Amino acid sequence: MFIVNSYLLAVILCFVTMLCWGSWGNTQKLAAKSWRYELFYWDYVIGMVLFSLLLAFTAGSIGSEDRPFLQDLGQAAWSNIGWVVLGGVIFNISNILLSASTSIAGLSVAFPVGVGLALVLGVINNYRVAIEQGSKTGNVGLLALGVALVVCAVVCNGVAAGKKGDSGVSKKDQKKGIILAVIAGVVMSFVSSFVMRAMDTANFVAPEAGKLTPYTAMVIFSLGVFLSNFIVNTVVMKKPFVGEPVTYKQYFSGNLKTHLVGVLGGTIWAIGTALSYITAAKAGPAVSYALGQGAPLVAAIWGVFIWKEFKGAKKGVNLLLTAMFVLFIAGLASIVIAGL
Repeated sequence: MFIVNSYLLAVILCFVTMLCWGSWGNTQKLAAKSWRYELFYWDYVIGMVLFSLLLAFTAGSIGSEDRPFLQDLGQAAWSNIGWVVLGGVIFNISNILLSASTSIAGLSVAFPVGVGLALVLGVINNYRVAIEQGSKTGNVGLLALGVALVVCAVVCNGVAAGKKGDSGVSKKDQKKGIILAVIAGVVMSFVSSFVMRAMDTANFVAPEAGKLTPYTAMVIFSLGVFLSNFIVNTVVMKKPFVGEPVTYKQYFSGNLKTHLVGVLGGTIWAIGTALSYITAAKAGPAVSYALGQGAPLVAAIWGVFIWKEFKGAKKGVNLLLTAMFVLFIAGLASIVIAGL
């Protein structure tokens, strides 16, 4: 299988992860012109599953290093499969909450608040797992500094969100969007640590028996998301956070172009996640996760400059947004250096 053998390449791929995780929300914004996010999310999940299978039978099955996908799946311990499935279920809950927040509050609020919190708490969880497994941990002081800077960036974004102009969303719904983002971030922070427990992040070349390769973990994770979606998303469709309930009849009445936009969104997310898992051994679980979770910076750029989500905002918002960008960049830089 394809394995990352240098820290520089690992960091580059982690930045690709960040771009993917911060950009998939654009497909939801595009679909939202005629499509509720609850319906979009089904296509999104299907895109995740299709790409993870494609990757497993290509990059996850070529070469002489490590176990190919099917062989790795056959030797996997049920306990490790269970950890990854659990991670998929938890992710599904958190990501639906994040999608709901995005549909209400916008990309430039939902991602910095939700994913920013996931970064802070997730780094702590992944750092603990890395210590337990004897994996690379990075410089704890610089990691802590990076996380602290990201926290400050999230605070700046939260304050700026409260000063947004009239976006057609009531103050009550805007507040609900922020609360959903906070809950999504807290829940999402546990996802990666569960998945990392199932992989031998200290040695991808000759992983411990019963452990999973990143490619196998990605497939199981996506299937966990897909299967749990029949419960989680069905509930949300019947009891939406905002608006009227939607039905499966509405989903199947959608046109091909609309469905493909959702599949594209899931594929973009899956590319980023696969790279995050693949780079975990060389960059370390905490660093690879933290860099990928720099996605709020990317999402904020899309939301502020492309979707104009802060257009007409109150005085002082531009200064807060500038501070947010600077703090995010400084925090990410500190995290990169921490892994050297």
